[in-house]
Formats: sequence, C-alpha cells, structure tokens
Amino acid sequence: MTAAFTLTDDYIDAFGAAAYLWAWPLINIRNRRTVMDQLPAPGLLQGIAPAAPPGRIAMLHDYVEPAERLVACPNQDVAYGFGMAAADIGPVVIQVPDFGERFWVYQAVDQRTDSFIQLGAMYDSAPGHYLLAPASWDGAVPDGIASVFRYDTAVAIVIPRVFLNDTAEDRAAILPLLSQISMYPLEEYDGTMKSTDWTALPQYGKAAGANADEAETRWVDPTRFADDLARVLDEVPPRPGEEAVYATYRQLADTAATDGHVRERLNAAAGAADGGLVAGLFQFRNNGVPVGNHWSTVRNGARFGDDYLARTAMAKANIFVNAPNETGYFYQDLDADGNRLDGRRRYAITFPVGGLPPVRGFWSLTLYNEHHFFHANDLSRYSLGTKNTTLTVAPDGSLTLLAGGIRPENAAELANWLPAPDGPFSLYLRAYWPEDAIRDGSWAPPSVSLQ
Repeated sequence: MTAAFTLTDDYIDAFGAAAYLWAWPLINIRNRRTVMDQLPAPGLLQGIAPAAPPGRIAMLHDYVEPAERLVACPNQDVAYGFGMAAADIGPVVIQVPDFGERFWVYQAVDQRTDSFIQLGAMYDSAPGHYLLAPASWDGAVPDGIASVFRYDTAVAIVIPRVFLNDTAEDRAAILPLLSQISMYPLEEYDGTMKSTDWTALPQYGKAAGANADEAETRWVDPTRFADDLARVLDEVPPRPGEEAVYATYRQLADTAATDGHVRERLNAAAGAADGGLVAGLFQFRNNGVPVGNHWSTVRNGARFGDDYLARTAMAKANIFVNAPNETGYFYQDLDADGNRLDGRRRYAITFPVGGLPPVRGFWSLTLYNEHHFFHANDLSRYSLGTKNTTLTVAPDGSLTLLAGGIRPENAAELANWLPAPDGPFSLYLRAYWPEDAIRDGSWAPPSVSLQ
C-alpha cells in the first residue's frame, strides 16, 4: 500500500533501520538461493563448501577446509551437508541412513532461520525417507514416507551434520553412511535407498586461500534494500501477531517503489543500520545472554519467533545454529578480566573434574579469528574436544585447554593448545545434544584466564 500520509525523513530513517534489522536474515537466505539457482548439479562452491541447485543436496566427506568463507563460524566436528528446498519446486525427499551409535542431526530452517523439523539422534529418528513440503502442498504422501515436515516460506535450508572423529579410521568408516544421505524432488522417489559418491563432486570456483584475511561473503546489500524488502514481504508470510509489523514495512516498500526520494532514503537508512546496528551484533559479546565468566549463550536458537534482535544477531555472527535441545552454544570474546582476547598472549581454560560440558553427544572448543573463521596454522588445528583422542588430562583429572601465545615446547601442553592469530580472536564452545544442566543454565564454561 502507498502512504496515506507523508513519510518524513526521520520516520523513514527510524523504521527503515528497524525494517533492515527485521529483514536481514530473510534477505540473506533469499540471496543464497540466487547462487544455488546457477548450479547445474551438487558440487563445491569455491572448491570447498557443499552446495546444490534447489531440491538437491551436497555433502562433504571430511571436515570443512579453513579457507571457507561462505558461512561464518564453520566447525571441524562434523561432516556437513547443504541443500535448499523451495516452494516453487514442491516437496523434496530427504534420506536418512542408519547411523547406529554415531551422533547425527539434520537441520532444516525456513527463511526466518527457524527450525521446522525434528530429525536426529536426540529424537530417536528411524532410518528411512522423510518429506519436506511447502505448507500449501496438498498432494498424496507416498507409502514409505516416515514423516512430513512443512515450511511456509519461499525457501528452506537443509544442513545434515554427522560427527567425525579426527582419525583416518573414522574418515574411512563414515563414508558408507554419508553416501546414503540424499535429497531430491518427490517425483524421483521410488522407495529405495539411493547412494552418492560425495568424494567426487565438481568444483565451482576456487577459494582465495587459507591465509586470506577475509570476512564472510556479503549476502545482504543495503543499497538494494528497498527492492529486497518488497520481495521478502511477499515470500515470508506474517505469523499471527505480525500483521502490524508487515503493514508498516509494506508501506515503506510500496512507497519506495514509486517515490525516488523515499527509495533513496530507505536504502540510506539500511546502509546506516548495516554499519551500526547490525554490524555491532557480529561481536559475540553482544550476542545472547550472559552466563558468567564473560561467556554468553543463546536460548532460542532456530526458535526465534518474533525475537528479531536475536534472529539477526545469530544470522550475522553465526547463521544456521541448531535448536537448543540439539546444540548448546557459548561465545567468548573476553578474558577473565574483561579484556579482549589477543593471540599474542596465552590463555588457559580449565575444566575441573566432573566439569566437562554435560552432553549426550559431544563437545568442542573452536578458535576463530576476528572474522569468525579459522586461523590457518602449521598444526591444521582449529578446535579441540571429544573428537581428539590425544588430549592431556592432569593427574587430578582436570582438563586445561590453551589458546594463543607462543607454541608450547612441552608435548603435553602442545596437545591441548589452539593456535591463534596475532590479534583479536574469539572462542566458541559447542555442546551437541546437551544435558539439562546446559539448557537450564546451571552449567556454564569456565573463565578464560591469562597465563
């Protein structure tokens, strides 16, 4: 609708910034589709990241490489997959092999980055075939489909995660399981378990290199905000209670479509918010809620609802987080004294006896550079945790992990050390399939103390 009253510049500035905060994740997902639409088949973007045309999926068969820059905060705990469902394509079948005792979870989020499925070890999900369908689809569900999960936005993201020990033996053992992970349009479903060799994917482009000091690929461009806002308002329907929000932002978008001054001002408001309001959310210390020792956590990951601040903060700092019962996340930018972590100093994180992250799956501590990517190093080591079989435990049973500073000469300390860049860095603790102590806040990570 066009404005029934003149939109003042101050009004456009204020509500344009709010609209940009609200729409940022929606536009982010939308623009990822524009890249997926160009792919002829599943493969590796930049020669690294799994990607596929809508309706398909691609899987890695090992940890993601450190030069990856398409998604901030990657981990080296799991073998990742990435695919996209789309309402205009229709339902897609996702295939689940028998993972046995190995941890696994399939994430599927709508364009809001909210989860709409429950599929993984923590749900005791059975092997077989499942259907992801647009909310408007009313077709017949074929025999053999275990469950149907529905989404109401234009696109949805699908990301399988399968635990991988950091050993050659486990890299070999996981291959038959990964080969049976699949996603394809419903018309191709025949009830059989399909198999794909994910070790032979084509490459689309090349990475800049492991030493490239680069931020995440820019998926949201504020100079195009007026157009992008109109599109996502069409693609993502309002939830109950959001009608007034949509009416306000629709007025901005519709007026900008016919009024050059409003359009220019709206894009400028988005640019200011991009460099201020949204940029500030990238810092982990501005994310979630504090839990002590300068750590913070998110309690509503992938269940954001109308918490637009949390939704955009997570999308900006570390998009595609799992639901809280699937993974607990803890973020750290500061040492025990409240000073910024700096790789020219060495820090210790000591888990006392009985104080390791309480999980039914596994846990890890990852070190990121200031852009939330891996710091390339001679050890090719970016995280430590359950996957590591050579960690040094103290005689009293405690575990001390080290981060930053000069490489330790002592072999026992070296086994527990994470290299850091000469400058700001962050720590990120993941707790997969967390126990209640993590979910209710009674457990939190120990302080990060300067050695």
